[in-house]
Amino acid sequence: MNIELDLQIERFIDAPRAALWAAWTDPDQLAQWFLPAPSECRVERLDITPGGALVTSMREPGGEFGCHIDGCILAVDELARLVFTTALDSSWRPALASNLRITAQLTFDEHDGGTHYRALVRHADPNDRARHEQLGFVDGWGAVTEQLATLVEHQRV
Repeated sequence: MNIELDLQIERFIDAPRAALWAAWTDPDQLAQWFLPAPSECRVERLDITPGGALVTSMREPGGEFGCHIDGCILAVDELARLVFTTALDSSWRPALASNLRITAQLTFDEHDGGTHYRALVRHADPNDRARHEQLGFVDGWGAVTEQLATLVEHQRV
């Protein structure tokens, strides 16, 4: 991790990594936790293969659905690592300069009967990192990580 360019969230989640993997790769599960409540997420396309698509829409309470993420899957190591970027959209076109362009590497490591989950989010330069932090990275990614944990830990019961 480069502290000038990257942000990360990590925590222990008391669930098997297969449950976290499914929560990231099953559109129905992803839609349940991928945006901080009370916002709603709709998964438009999810193709978990290198070069595949990650396209989601979001809606605030009482509003209309609008674009959330139009990204490209870069790497898939089943049950262990998933990497996507918003620097390329789902049709492999470069993202517009006005969009927040990130590359997110998600890792799922078995640990003490659960999973050490890490979301490392890389940025092109310190300004992009600072912008993402100001937009609420810690609160937003922290909230969805908590929602992810709640979903998969509840499944374990």
